[in-house]
Amino acid sequence: MGWSKIYKGWITLPILLLVILSSCRISYKFNGSSIDYTKIKTITIRDFPNRSALVYATLATDFTENLKDEFSSKTSLIMVENDGDLQISGEISNYNVISSGVNSTGQAAESRLQMSVSVKFVNKVVPAESFERTFSAYQVFSNEYTIDQVQAELNEQLMDDIINQIFNATVANW
Repeated sequence: MGWSKIYKGWITLPILLLVILSSCRISYKFNGSSIDYTKIKTITIRDFPNRSALVYATLATDFTENLKDEFSSKTSLIMVENDGDLQISGEISNYNVISSGVNSTGQAAESRLQMSVSVKFVNKVVPAESFERTFSAYQVFSNEYTIDQVQAELNEQLMDDIINQIFNATVANW
């Protein structure tokens, strides 16, 4: 009789552990997003027009395409033209160059290229997560260079920064 109880204990214990462990769920996501794909399947990203006073010919198109690429590469959401579960729209509201540093002769030593993007985010599945917010970034460059010489490279850095901010605010839930 003693062996029977020990035998039942050795069988019961692993089964009990298996039940307990199977009820726990640990989820790691290495893409940086925290999307419930059982509920959220689609995303709509509208064009972001450049409404700022300073115009850079490809800025609006580049920004919109880079934003779409970010969501395509880091999520499994399906891009749709209209009425996505998640909807992102907005505009480039500020894009300008200002002097930011003065040298010993009183001339500007540095300039700052800054960009702000107004974003409207709609989450149709969890409306409480919807928002309207402005995201900004800037890059400083030496006045040894003209804006034309550095603008393309700085635009990439600005867009990367702002797009990362938008991604984190909309689907990463940091």
